[in-house]
Amino acid sequence: MSRPGGFRPHAPREAPRSTTSPPRPPPRPPAQQRQRFDKPRLQPQVTTLWDYPSQHYGDEEQGDQRYRGATPSYVIWNVLSRFTKAGDRVVDPFCGSGTTLDVCADLDREGLGFDVAPARADVRNADARSLPLKDRSVALVFMDPPYADNLDYSDDPRCIGKLKANGQWQRAMRLAIKEAARVLQDEGVLAMFVCDVFKKNKVGNAFFPLGLELANLAREERLVAIDHVAVVRHNRTLEMGNYRQAADEQGFFLRGFNHLLLFRKRERTVE
Repeated sequence: MSRPGGFRPHAPREAPRSTTSPPRPPPRPPAQQRQRFDKPRLQPQVTTLWDYPSQHYGDEEQGDQRYRGATPSYVIWNVLSRFTKAGDRVVDPFCGSGTTLDVCADLDREGLGFDVAPARADVRNADARSLPLKDRSVALVFMDPPYADNLDYSDDPRCIGKLKANGQWQRAMRLAIKEAARVLQDEGVLAMFVCDVFKKNKVGNAFFPLGLELANLAREERLVAIDHVAVVRHNRTLEMGNYRQAADEQGFFLRGFNHLLLFRKRERTVE
């Protein structure tokens, strides 16, 4: 399904878990072999409600659109454009198919990507809770972590995407945020892109406010809130008639937005 402006919706976070791990996408091909796109112009966002016209920008894709749960590169571009400058070091501890690294290359930032299941050669194998980086060595950390156990990402036992949102995921993310705070320079920025989770089952419905919980964890690490942005979700399930009918008849809501939580590392808060 496509939308005006060349939009291709990415894989929904609400997709049922598979019993086997999905195959990893191949390494990003050379520029001359990448799929070509005709995308709208990039525009800096100036409100706390963001919408993006396509998954990728420009005439090449960033990352790999086949990667499940890929981050929209428009979102990363806006974050890096506003909060970093050329030459700054940017780290993505849940790097997936490398979208953040490609945006960094476009903006002349030094991108470092880590993942427990690297999808390409320039993503290093490391756990977000233990990064091989020095203290205060990074200008910005961008993370789009697994939304608890909503999707299968890998068979690696370190994968946070294997943890349920019953406290296990929250404890793991507390350590990931603590590690991000450690590597951030003073006045550095932590950006977290996350969606809440709603699950229906025979026992009863369950809502997990992951965005609110991550915000609270960041504040516990004495990170100072910059702002909270709602990013419109372009998701296949939001357009399917059967999903919309079920939500209407059964009284629950489909996930219409992602949280973009922005925090700054600051030794002392401004009065």
